[in-house]
Amino acid sequence: MFNRARRAIRVLLTSLLLLAALVAVVGLWEHYMVAPWTRDGQVRVQVANIAPQVAGQIVELHAGDDAFVHKGDLLYVIDKVNFKVALDMANADVAAKKADLDVKRNENARRQALTTLSTSIEEKQQFAGSSSVAEGAYQTALANQEQAKVNLDRTDVRSTVNGYVTNLQLRVGDYANTGTANISVVDSDSFWVAGYFEETKLGSFRIGDPAKIYLMGYDQPITGHVESVTRGISDQNATVSTQGLPSVQAVYTWVRLAQRIPVRVRIDAVPAPITLAAGLTATVVVTPTASRTDPAWYDLRHRFASVLAFR
Repeated sequence: MFNRARRAIRVLLTSLLLLAALVAVVGLWEHYMVAPWTRDGQVRVQVANIAPQVAGQIVELHAGDDAFVHKGDLLYVIDKVNFKVALDMANADVAAKKADLDVKRNENARRQALTTLSTSIEEKQQFAGSSSVAEGAYQTALANQEQAKVNLDRTDVRSTVNGYVTNLQLRVGDYANTGTANISVVDSDSFWVAGYFEETKLGSFRIGDPAKIYLMGYDQPITGHVESVTRGISDQNATVSTQGLPSVQAVYTWVRLAQRIPVRVRIDAVPAPITLAAGLTATVVVTPTASRTDPAWYDLRHRFASVLAFR
């Protein structure tokens, strides 16, 4: 009687241990192979590379390294002397062309009022043509005047975004070249997180699902949601050799690593203690909101069969 009870206890304990091991295996499998999370995440941001639209020497610098600037804030000023002179010349040209146009218009009006007994048709046409030419010259002078005003305004280089000036190397006295970026502003309104998820986990969540982002240096999570999934990554097998032939990489059939696909996570809220910076390492955990109707999600045997087929 006692031996039977002892054997029953042994069987029960063994069964409980096997059940606990099975639950642990299923839980570990769920966590590491199926659950939509990744430690391979990174904070990303857009950077505005500010380039002047006119060339000249920098005479004032209003931006500081790592300083926050608002959209439209003055960053630096290019020497205005040449541009003011150009505007003065354009204003004088407009006045001269306007005076010439008035004379040509009056002459044309007088000729057109005369009869053919006093002037010929050819002469009328000549004065009408001169008036039209003067009109064109005046419009050109106005356009040059407007361009001179725009160029003068462009000597004040302003920020195009809200953000932080970064890696400032500019100084007063440097020469600014047209179209050459010389100051960078990190767009504070454009931060997002790129989570590189294994391809086996992409089917477990959808666009719009909430996500939590854990940065390596902070305990509090950042909240966000899945915004998009990248539709393509580079293929090493598409590389062409020197002979124009495809370079196919060797594949070891007993080792098949899942590809990682970038998933864009939009940031919804950032706790006050956290300072975002591009390049920070992040762990991204997505909480699926859609119901899991696939029976394979709960079928452990199907999971192992899928893994064997994948490998």
